[in-house]
Amino acid sequence: MKWEDVRKNYPNQWVKINIIKSHTQDGKEYIDEMDVICPIISDLEAGRELVKSKENEVVYHTSHEEIYLEIRNVFGFRMVK
Repeated sequence: MKWEDVRKNYPNQWVKINIIKSHTQDGKEYIDEMDVICPIISDLEAGRELVKSKENEVVYHTSHEEIYLEIRNVFGFRMVK
């Protein structure tokens, strides 16, 4: 499913999606194809669902015209044994 279709089917609300296909450009991961896992009713529930999200899942609000994730590199992380 495309983001335009998600926005049309779930106007002005949170949705939890599974990322099917994406591409990176200018430090952002743009999501091209997705499946809606579930619509989310409230901001509080959206936060809870985000914390429970697994790999390739994201919670996003359909008020945004584009869907993308900022790519951030974490420097200075060290594992202590």
